[in-house]
Amino acid sequence: MRGRSVFVTGAYGLLGSWLAKALLREGARVTVLKRDAVTASALVLEETERRVNVVHGDVADLPALERALGEYEVDTVFHLAAQAIVGVARRAPVATFETNIRGTWNVLEACRRAGVARTVVASSDKAYGAQEDLPYRESSPLQPVHPYDVSKAASDLLARSYWHAFGLPVAVTRCANLYGGGDFNFSRLVPEAILAALQKRSPVIRSDGRPRRDYLYVEDAVAAYLAVCELLDDGRGAGQAYNAGSGAPRSVLELVELVCALTGTGVSPEVRGTGTPEGEIERQWVDYAKLRASTGWEPQVDLEEGLRRTIAWYREHLPKTEEPPKTAPAPADHRG
Repeated sequence: MRGRSVFVTGAYGLLGSWLAKALLREGARVTVLKRDAVTASALVLEETERRVNVVHGDVADLPALERALGEYEVDTVFHLAAQAIVGVARRAPVATFETNIRGTWNVLEACRRAGVARTVVASSDKAYGAQEDLPYRESSPLQPVHPYDVSKAASDLLARSYWHAFGLPVAVTRCANLYGGGDFNFSRLVPEAILAALQKRSPVIRSDGRPRRDYLYVEDAVAAYLAVCELLDDGRGAGQAYNAGSGAPRSVLELVELVCALTGTGVSPEVRGTGTPEGEIERQWVDYAKLRASTGWEPQVDLEEGLRRTIAWYREHLPKTEEPPKTAPAPADHRG
């Protein structure tokens, strides 16, 4: 990536902030899109923000995207910006579709007009929907039914269509649930479980604890994105989708019990739900053999080590208090 001009949407989210740091370490010139004033969620990127170009705007604004790609002579794009919360998608589907679907075609169209040499678009394992045959493989059909999942499948199809119809060198990533330091959206399972355990509260599970998920540490996800980008650089991978996951699914209860044990605060999970919450999928994990065969990528951080690193990050950055926040977080969402 050294010397390349890279544009990152969603750079203030969990994955985007870690990706931006990695790109800077590799010597890229990085430009990021910033929609809102961001505080806690930008802590990972905070120390590097002085070293990136910041464009204020939104993926809904095609002229702003075209201006950014042109003015900064961008040759590589990572499109990560999305409304990524399942519950929000159910409450506000139109806004989710505007961001996740319209935002994606705007980015793709801006890349097409600017002649960007390589574009990587974030899809999700949620795009596959509920399926009996697991793990998901890239050849598995996309058959989502819930608003968030549908929005990611649509962006996935849009991205690949830009290769087949227009020759835009673009590839798609379908990652498992991501976790790591810097995620301050406490409706998600991992950060809320860690927050609760560190504050000596019992993490709440709003299912029966049996749903199984694939959890991928954020730095492994960054390495997967860079590997997919390298495929495009080598003239391979365009129009393709690539799974990235841990290969070791765990139940929600197992994950939260591990968080509780690793924090050492003596709490245990509180199971309040039955079955799988509405709008979520009971069993999800991916086969990453295609990415491994194409690039040699494999996850390097197992769940226990990843959670140790994540807990250490929150110990350092959370307010030093054992009292719950004045507005208690919602019960944990299964999404990592």
